[in-house]
Amino acid sequence: MSVFFDTSLFVYAVSQAAEDQDKRRVASGLIAEGEFSLSAQVIQEFIHTCLRKARLGQTPDAIRATAEFLFNFPCAVPSQELVLHALALQARFQISYWDAAILAAARELGCPQLYTEDLNHGQDYDGVQVINPLQ
Repeated sequence: MSVFFDTSLFVYAVSQAAEDQDKRRVASGLIAEGEFSLSAQVIQEFIHTCLRKARLGQTPDAIRATAEFLFNFPCAVPSQELVLHALALQARFQISYWDAAILAAARELGCPQLYTEDLNHGQDYDGVQVINPLQ
């Protein structure tokens, strides 16, 4: 069964910043295993972050190539059901809507674990356990 990867793993995997090198090794290793799912939101956040942060050292062509690569994996796309589920998770757990949308996408794709550094490590959010592999 696949796990769901949040944006930061992909950002760290391509980062050329010296301060990100330890996280780059971890993220790259996880991605290389190839057993992950993600969402269109994650790909969009990846693009936005890489375009905004010059320290990552990503050219527009490199960003596009990574986005194209990521679309080869199971990818949740926004739907009415996903949005409404995210709103319910946001209210229940008092988290940001965007984090709730990631959780809803993980659940939609049947991923029992979400790898992220943005939520509480070890917490179960409606059947999706958060793992922070970068701590």
